[in-house]
Order: sequence, then structure tokens, then C-alpha cells
Amino acid sequence: MPKPRINTMEELSAAIGVSRPTLSRFFQDPTLVKANTVARIEKGLAQVEYVPNFFATRLNRKSTGMIGVIIPYLNDLFFTKLLESIERTAMDAGLTVLTKCSHSDPVIEAKALEGFIAMNVDGALVVPLGNQSDVRSYERLRSRIPSLLVDSRPDTMLDVDYVGTNHQQSMGLAVEYLCRVGGPPVFLAMPPVNFNALGNERAYISKMEELGFEPRIIGREHLNDQGHYEAHGHSVMDQAFSIGDLTDQSILCANDRVAIGALKAASQHGLEPGALRKGGLRIMGHDDYPLCPYLTPSLTTVEQNLQGIGSRAVNLLVNKIHGEKNSGDQIVELFDGALQVRESA
Repeated sequence: MPKPRINTMEELSAAIGVSRPTLSRFFQDPTLVKANTVARIEKGLAQVEYVPNFFATRLNRKSTGMIGVIIPYLNDLFFTKLLESIERTAMDAGLTVLTKCSHSDPVIEAKALEGFIAMNVDGALVVPLGNQSDVRSYERLRSRIPSLLVDSRPDTMLDVDYVGTNHQQSMGLAVEYLCRVGGPPVFLAMPPVNFNALGNERAYISKMEELGFEPRIIGREHLNDQGHYEAHGHSVMDQAFSIGDLTDQSILCANDRVAIGALKAASQHGLEPGALRKGGLRIMGHDDYPLCPYLTPSLTTVEQNLQGIGSRAVNLLVNKIHGEKNSGDQIVELFDGALQVRESA
């Protein structure tokens, strides 16, 4: 026989003969209720079909048990991997993650920040768009909710708590590696829509000058309207290879998605990065996008420690939620990258 369906806590209270406040305490934390009452509630729940309303059980609590996360893109496996780390750590801490996407639009980003304030989430982790982000919205969030920036740290928010990659170290690692195995690399940049790509460009320039080489940067301008990543890398390198330029150079890309487009252009022009059969062309990325090992050729890159970044960001946010941070002590934690040598370079 099907169990009777219970829709509200009031109906459940009447069905099993326990007051609604007692039920609320039970769903919040069974240890707050006497053992014999817990047994009575559990016996009653076994006889009905009831799922407690997530928000109703939190109406009278100081904590919602939720943290908000904002990412800039949904169609990017890089952020999928970061979200996995955040969610797993949050679950271990007994928290529910509410994820929003800014879709690379500062207006949508600002509305998402305001939404977290309206929902009274316990804290927020945000991957900001960059210098185009609405700083006032971030200031409003910080004044009301414990928060951290993750992965990206715009020039306009250098005073905000942050967890991310040490791009000076990671890009320096890439430049040094390419200089060891071939000539000084050319940097394949991208239009100014991704703040970390800009940070990688700066780090490239710094390391090249430190090593005594002249930086050379290509690809800062839009060449088509198809996209900023794979399509951009493909267009820039297709144009270069078409006139015989850069066919024997080391190309260090702003990120792996740009490098994927560059690899396609090389293939279409009969070039074999890393194989040394066409003059020594090498193509390298940054991030260790999950598809990198399965490309042809597999992509040499620098791995960002997304597991460490996501986990540390959640733990720091939990500490802030519990008041375990002095207001005057800024948090900035940077994780080193790790070289991943594969076939392309």
C-alpha cells in the first residue's frame, strides 16, 4: 500500500503527534531533540511520504546553510572542475551550494550578487569578470555577506580577499620550459575579455624580460565574431601560417582553449607541433583543461591546482562565516602551477 503523502510540516505534526517547533529542531539537528522523541519522529516518518521543505526548515535559523558561487561561463570545463572542488568541500562542511552564471555580462553579474544578498546566503565565492565588473555591487556584497574572490583578481579589487593561481610562477614555468627546449616563445594573447589571460600576458612579458628576451605578442585584436577562445586561436594562427609566419616558433597561448584553436590551425596547414618535422613548431597552453591529454597532439600546458583552490576557498569562507578572521587582515592565497609536458611542445 502506498504511504499517505504529507505536504507541510503542520500536517506532519498532526500525523505523528509532535509539535511543529520540535519537528523543526529535529530537521535542523536531531541532537537538539530528546532521544525518545527522535525515535517517535523517525517511526512516524517511516509511515508517511514526506520531504522537508529546505527553506521552511531554515526560517527561524541564523544560518541558511547555503553559500553562493558565481562563475563567468557555463560552457567551460575549467569552471566545471573548479565547481566540483567547491561543491565537494562544501558538502563535507554541511553546506549547500547555489551556483549562478554571469554569462560574461557585468549587468547579470551584479544582479547575481544582489540575488545572494536577497537570499541571505551565509557566504559567497565569486569568479569576477574583471575590471568591467561593477565594483559597487561587490562592495555591497562585502558589507553584508562574507565573501572571497576565486581564480580571478581584477585590478579594481586588489583589496578583496582572494584565492587563486600564482600566475607569475606558472607562466614563468612555461616560458622557462619553452626557452630550454627551443627558441624564446611568442605569446598568443586574446582580446581583453578574460582577466586571467591578461594576467598571463603580463607574467609572460615579465619573465621574458628577466631572461633577456624581447617579448612578442600576437592576437590581442578580434579577428572574427565567432568567439574569444578556440575560434580566436584558430583565426590568429591560420592567418600567420597562411603567410608562412611562426611555423618554426614556440607559441605560448593565453590559455588552453586558445591553444586548442591554434592546434587546429596547425593541423589544417600540415604542421605537427612538437614533432620537429616542420621546423620545430611548438604550441603550449595554460590551465590543464580536462581535454588536453586527449587532443592530437596532446597539449603541453601548466596545470592550475583547481582542487586546492576550490577546497581552500570554501574552508576560508567557512572561517569567515564563523567570524574566525580579523577584519584588518586581508587574505591572499596563491597556488603554484605544475608543468604538464605532452606531445605539442
